[in-house]
Amino acid sequence: MKVISTNLGDPVTFEWNGANEQTGIFKYPTSTSLFLTENDVKNDTVIDRVHHGGSNKACYLFSADYYDYWKSRYPDLKWDWGMFGENLTVNGLDESKVRVGDIYKIGEAIVQITQPREPCYKLGVRFGSQKILKEFIDHNHPGTYVKILKEGSVAKGDEIILVEQSKNTLTIQQFYELMFSKVKSRDLLELFMTNESVPQYKKDRFKKYLS
Repeated sequence: MKVISTNLGDPVTFEWNGANEQTGIFKYPTSTSLFLTENDVKNDTVIDRVHHGGSNKACYLFSADYYDYWKSRYPDLKWDWGMFGENLTVNGLDESKVRVGDIYKIGEAIVQITQPREPCYKLGVRFGSQKILKEFIDHNHPGTYVKILKEGSVAKGDEIILVEQSKNTLTIQQFYELMFSKVKSRDLLELFMTNESVPQYKKDRFKKYLS
């Protein structure tokens, strides 16, 4: 895997249900490196600190490999890297192979895979249509958030090198499928609940499916 683009965003104001809101999802390529900190990306915009940023969602990675698919569905948009609100656009990211808990070196930073991205209405705002939420879920390639184990700079062209693979085999794609499937697989639930890198608040929400 390799970093294709480093992306940052400024606050954008939009109207939602009759009120003005702000979002940081409108990210665009930058010519500079990004500095990954413990809770976010330096100089980036994080409006909703409840659902974005923090130790388990410090930085968001999305695969450049899926851009052509989305361009074919939304050809009238002005396309550039960062369209999905990702800080790092990368190639070679396969959610069916990347495990929750895997540790990677990216530039100077050391990161750990934590959880897939769940789409919200602000993705629909960026795409000009709320129908993308269901499409994004159905496509099953959500990208991944990472925890920053070692802060550092990341630049375009940096290789993403696997340092340590999680012994727990739960993948980001399986995590994502578990969140949205009506019938929860007992095997996936077991992997999910025993994975030390799955955020505790997520485990708490899924305890009801164990009974």
